[in-house]
Amino acid sequence: MTVALSHWPTPLDAAPRLAVAVGLRPGDLWVKRDDLTDLGGGNKIRKLEHLVAEAEGAGASVLVTSGGVQSNHARMTAAAAARRGLGCVLVLAGDADPQRPGNLALEGLFGARVVLGGDPVAVADELRGAGERPFLIPLGGSSPTGARGYLACAAELEEQAPDLAHVVTAVGSGGTMAGLVAGLGAERVLGVDTGAVDDPVERVTALVEALGGSVGALRLRSDQVGAGYGALTAAGEHAIRTAASTEGLVLEPTYTAKAMAGLVAAVADGDVRPGERTVWLHTGGLPGFFGHPFAEQAARGALTHRG
Repeated sequence: MTVALSHWPTPLDAAPRLAVAVGLRPGDLWVKRDDLTDLGGGNKIRKLEHLVAEAEGAGASVLVTSGGVQSNHARMTAAAAARRGLGCVLVLAGDADPQRPGNLALEGLFGARVVLGGDPVAVADELRGAGERPFLIPLGGSSPTGARGYLACAAELEEQAPDLAHVVTAVGSGGTMAGLVAGLGAERVLGVDTGAVDDPVERVTALVEALGGSVGALRLRSDQVGAGYGALTAAGEHAIRTAASTEGLVLEPTYTAKAMAGLVAAVADGDVRPGERTVWLHTGGLPGFFGHPFAEQAARGALTHRG
């Protein structure tokens, strides 16, 4: 059971200039535009269509979830709650900077209550004690229920690009990669770890198995984490600038920059080769870009080039 929160399928766009820039042939690289979904854009909405349906089936009055202070998942949960007439409490880790509001500004507009620090389970218990009916959505929406959203994405890709050899995606809490692996097979899915969790292999494996899929040998790169979750690497910055200058494609530092950098590294070491149809999954996150220090750096760079 699902609730409708966006429009499907998302586009699959050719990226010939970016393909050449990363070392592929012009016709090799395509971008799956999950950044163009409703409610502010991003991959989490596929998971939330299933998770919100589960919450409503359980009679929930308020959604509770967690994440980093610029969590795209938290922002989309707040938007989904508003769309469905539910309350929303977000338990976020990290320091909020009013000068870099990013997703926080949207969460306020959507009517969510933001709790900085704390335990989401304890928050849910407090809400229950106050007479609410809370439903706890896991980090990143990555449960077997949420991961079903990427079974649907796998089916879209089978129809849009039946000859695809590789799908490249960022890996945070694991549900996106798990759904793709369950739907397409481990050999066609390349995950790029972003450092969001300590055990991405175990999480993805457990979710694939819960979906009834065969795990096989996961293709999960761990060479793009850098200093940790949310830390922009030199390779990630290069990826942001390259995608923007070749295709007008906007990436953000935490997930998509590292996923694109992972594709560049995979081409360099021969894991992805010219002549193979490659799909890079754009998981969105544009609002979070404006909550990252790199946004100020990019703005200053633009000002130095004024006429």
